[in-house]
Amino acid sequence: MTAKDNFDSHSSNNKASGMRNVIALGIVSFFTDFSTEMILGILPLFIVTNLGASREILGGIEGSAELISYAFRMVSGSLSDKLGKRKIFVLTGYGLSTISKPFFAIATGWFDAFIVRAIDRTGKGLRTAPRDALIADSIPESSSGKAFGIHRTMDQAGAIIGPMTAFALLQVIDIRGIFIVSLIPSAIAVVVLIFIVKEVAAKSRINTTMLSNVGNVLRQNRPFVLLLVISGTFSFGAFNYSFVLLKATGLGVGKNVIPLVYAVINVAYTIVSYPAGLLADRIGKEKVFVIGYAIFAVSSLLMVVIGGNSLYAY
Repeated sequence: MTAKDNFDSHSSNNKASGMRNVIALGIVSFFTDFSTEMILGILPLFIVTNLGASREILGGIEGSAELISYAFRMVSGSLSDKLGKRKIFVLTGYGLSTISKPFFAIATGWFDAFIVRAIDRTGKGLRTAPRDALIADSIPESSSGKAFGIHRTMDQAGAIIGPMTAFALLQVIDIRGIFIVSLIPSAIAVVVLIFIVKEVAAKSRINTTMLSNVGNVLRQNRPFVLLLVISGTFSFGAFNYSFVLLKATGLGVGKNVIPLVYAVINVAYTIVSYPAGLLADRIGKEKVFVIGYAIFAVSSLLMVVIGGNSLYAY
């Protein structure tokens, strides 16, 4: 065997090992989203109906939880780059979410739910950026599209199966029981992460001087700043999925059926994502960006004016 043959064999083995890492992380995301989406399909109703929170409090809980998640993404992403380590952040994040979610079952007030939600979203924030970096580190750049496509597909599969499972379980157990059962798929995810996912050498570490020049970057990229302003304004005014589910109950959808509404939301997201990407390549990302916001504006209007038929919820 020649030196070239040895090199090609080594390269092929590394690529196969890296793809195993990608698939393993996809399995982790599948089971985690399975667990999380079981809960998210019933959580708004639980907080408002069982814990007696107002819709304003529900909005505060969800908004604060998302703020916590995005704040920790910045921290964990930067630290994992500096240390050249990914798995410890990923494991800590998934571990926090796994441990926290069953505590919804013993919540007696909305503040209890807020604490659990905050811990869960802290876990989400800690793991997201390092996990994506670990995927990128595991495979050649030429395979990154395939790798992230595999991961996203498995992630969305869990997001669809989770609420459908919650719907089935609600026919035989109460809502608090769902929170306990959600521990099972989440625990499977952590086991896969511990024993199958491997740490790999980081391809590069962030140039920390770039972070100190954020002001200069923003001043020199006005279109990017405009995009940030538009996205921020949209996010400020966008309603959370929680209010869609509450609206569904107002339209007459039974409480035990609400998880199916959430499953429809996730199915629609999955179906539209790929064609939207193709359309963006064909007509331009800016146009698809505007189309997406326009569709959301129409759906927001429908949230206000529709009524009287539970089918409108879907």
